Amino acid sequence: MDPAVSASLERMAERHRRHVEAPHRAERIGLLLARTTEPTPMLFVRYPPCLSIVLAGRKRSATDGEGATEEWGGERFLITPVDLPMIAGVVELGAEGDFLSMNWRLDPSVVIEVAASMSRRTTIDADDAPRLGTMTPALADALDRLVALLDAPEDAPVLAPLVTREIVLRLLQTDQAPRLLAAAEQTHADLVADAITRLGADLAHPWSLDAIAAAAGTSAATLARRFRAITGLSPMRYLKRLRLGEARRRMLVHGETAAQAGNAVGYVSASHFSRDYRAAYGVPPAADARAWAQANEEPAAV
Repeated sequence: MDPAVSASLERMAERHRRHVEAPHRAERIGLLLARTTEPTPMLFVRYPPCLSIVLAGRKRSATDGEGATEEWGGERFLITPVDLPMIAGVVELGAEGDFLSMNWRLDPSVVIEVAASMSRRTTIDADDAPRLGTMTPALADALDRLVALLDAPEDAPVLAPLVTREIVLRLLQTDQAPRLLAAAEQTHADLVADAITRLGADLAHPWSLDAIAAAAGTSAATLARRFRAITGLSPMRYLKRLRLGEARRRMLVHGETAAQAGNAVGYVSASHFSRDYRAAYGVPPAADARAWAQANEEPAAV
């Protein structure tokens, strides 16, 4: 990792630890801070539109909805321009014995404003953008100065908007610029957001790509292209993640059986549900539910 990036991450991690128990101060500058002192299993999480970075430790996340995963830490970052279902877990703690991450809220209007002011625009197609971005010294430095405002909340109203625009500028100078710009284009974003809303509202519907596209009022090819440009996933793989996440919630929170949960989210075949679930979470659904129940027999500190 670039030494300048490492230095910025270390400074951010130090401030993160001081302020993780005071979320309101972080929320004022668009930050959500997270910390854990133990590795975690692969879990379903829904990311809002944000920039996600790891300050200490490493995490593993699903890449394609088919069981493939990749590990990453502070040398990479993730942009989720729209509501994105993720399956991820902490696999390694940092040198201080904890895993630290933060999400920074993305504002499409600021992306459009900054992009319009740039003299040079990206020519790379969003379909070719990698799923994870490469952290640059300039981006890490700008983020470091944003996090520094946690120590100077009286300065935040003046400086946070300026640093926000610089962070967006630095993002538009990385390999994630095409995805960020694709999401900022309102027509594309509205189309994908509409499809996401429809899928979430009726997970049990027997969706096909053609059916999703018809409901969104576009062609299957257009929807697939724009969906991948913004989320990095095809519509059907996005739907699979939503279904598996909701099925797991139903089993662990409401005590439904694997058959009940799978059927409730649209799986006709129990074996198909079990296969997809195991690929995503590493264990069969029934075994996952039993392990969760046993681990939560006694109240645990969090």
